[in-house]
Amino acid sequence: MSLTISRQMKAARALIGWEQKDLAEAAGVAINTIRRMEAGDGPIKANAETLRKVERAFIEAGLELLNHGAPGVRIRPASTS
Repeated sequence: MSLTISRQMKAARALIGWEQKDLAEAAGVAINTIRRMEAGDGPIKANAETLRKVERAFIEAGLELLNHGAPGVRIRPASTS
């Protein structure tokens, strides 16, 4: 799944206790880019590569991005293997 709206991105950060600077470092992007992506309440405005970097950072931090009818985020369930 993917990030679609700025509130989903803010919720993902909050769930893992990251500040904007933490996400910027984990994704390898500038903090001003994160601020711009989170501005407003609508769709995230970013180029595709930047969005993929942010999504990858969240996934590597243990989150699952949801879009089943409405954007969301949750901690990835533990593996049962």
